[in-house]
Amino acid sequence: MKVLKIALAVVAVPLGVIAFRLLHGDLHQTEIRSLPAVVIGWTAIATGLLAWWQRPVNRMGMLMTLFGFAVLIRPWQYSDRPWVFAVGFLLGGLSFALLGHVALAYPTGRVVDRLELMLVRVGYATVLSFPLAILLVTPEGARLKYAPLAPESPILLSANADLAKTLEKAYVIVFFGFLTACFVVLLLRKFVKATPRSRRILLPLLLAVGVAALRAFYEFLSTFGSEVPAIADYVYWWQVAGQIALSFAIVWGLLYSRLAAAHVADLMRDLDRVPPEKLRDALARALDDPSLELAFWLPERNEYADAHGRRVALPTPGSRRAVTVLESDGEPLAALVHDPGLREDARLLDAAGAAARLALENARLQAELRAQLAQVQESRARIVAAGDGQRRRIERDIHDGAQQRLVALALELRAAQKRLGGELGPELDAVLADAVGELQLAVSELRELARGVHPAILTEEGLGAALESLADRTPIPVRIVTAPPGRLPSEIEGAAYFVACEALANAVKHAGATSVTISAARRNGTLVVEVADDGVGGASLNGGSGLRGLSDRVEAHGGRLRIESPPGGGTRVIGELPCAS
Repeated sequence: MKVLKIALAVVAVPLGVIAFRLLHGDLHQTEIRSLPAVVIGWTAIATGLLAWWQRPVNRMGMLMTLFGFAVLIRPWQYSDRPWVFAVGFLLGGLSFALLGHVALAYPTGRVVDRLELMLVRVGYATVLSFPLAILLVTPEGARLKYAPLAPESPILLSANADLAKTLEKAYVIVFFGFLTACFVVLLLRKFVKATPRSRRILLPLLLAVGVAALRAFYEFLSTFGSEVPAIADYVYWWQVAGQIALSFAIVWGLLYSRLAAAHVADLMRDLDRVPPEKLRDALARALDDPSLELAFWLPERNEYADAHGRRVALPTPGSRRAVTVLESDGEPLAALVHDPGLREDARLLDAAGAAARLALENARLQAELRAQLAQVQESRARIVAAGDGQRRRIERDIHDGAQQRLVALALELRAAQKRLGGELGPELDAVLADAVGELQLAVSELRELARGVHPAILTEEGLGAALESLADRTPIPVRIVTAPPGRLPSEIEGAAYFVACEALANAVKHAGATSVTISAARRNGTLVVEVADDGVGGASLNGGSGLRGLSDRVEAHGGRLRIESPPGGGTRVIGELPCAS
């Protein structure tokens, strides 16, 4: 294959010289007017061979090379030698069909759309069938537009110059009119349907649209508008420039891929400095796809997750997103959700995946760890919620069960004592009075127990009222500085209330405090509960099970508990709980 490409490059040189001599010598065109065909052909062959060399699997290089050779063969139709003229006239039109094929096949080298493929086939059939039909009826001196010096056709069947000219005009109308209009519409459709990343790659298609439109305009002017040769000449030079620029646009496409490959090289160099949570951004830069998403395979959960351990659902087939699964030792490692245009450069995807494989392994382990941590946090929250629910049930059972029965029993004893009146002896009356007193004491103790388990006022009236009730029952002065208005989620109110309870218990039992202040307020989506006393200080989270358990409760809700307690400087217990503002 290498020898073939070298041979094609060598053959292109004399073909260009022959084309120039035919245009300049036989057709008597000026040197300036004779050069464009040679420059277009050589440029297309050079860029085509370069593309073919760099990407032998991609057909773009081969198509560009064939287009260049067709352009160099096209001037043969101006020869006065019958067979040279016939070959140039029959095959020269392939340059137009090949140019359309190149544009529709860009950048993969293959035409897969049904309508585009149909247009390519009709185009080839048109540029071969019309010239063949014209050659069958072209006599010597027919003075055709595409063959002004035409000798007698070597395959002439029936000489008819008028029919040959009519067929030539029909050729212009069919190919440069109808088929070129279809070509422009399909190119614009392809560009509009493309994703943002693909549009950057498909920019040469807009140039191809311009070239096709200018060429069609030129052909119509030169065929049917003989009165405006100046305009035709102006349009001619613009479409020549467009064809040359289109070949260089293919080189731009190659440079674009090389720049992407350079980004992969940068990725390899920088991976040791890229933290796992920034790996997606690094891959997005390397692949030039800002929309790229990265999902890690978690085998224990049998699902994909993002860098934070959250479950990720991959796009379904047929969506406007593509998925590339990266594997390690035959097992899924991660999935890239990306622009479908990246499928056209599979080697770039493979290179980026290979470069980032070790970093992806580390990032997946971190994602798995975060997912497990999230599960633990969810489990802790469920345990706390279940405990709070059990507390509320116990409080209701105490209030609606034992407490009510004791109150009813005390009332019955008091009613019996009043009904019997003087019939009871002093001793029995004293016993009944003591029993009623004990029952009332038991009711009071049950009520205090119920408040400690889960106060009904917290459920019914909210955190502010519960804190006021707590302050009233505390044996030392307690001042409520602030309390949040309205209601909060029940689990947040419960956690905040127990922060205050435990801090007050610590102030009364261990700190020797003489006064306490409590404040509870929302700050930037967080409920901050602060309990400060003027006791001896020295408290810590490791100092007892009460504060340690309280810290676990707060953390289970995604918050944190802080204690500031210098010896002799009092104690401040600060609970921070996430709460929508």
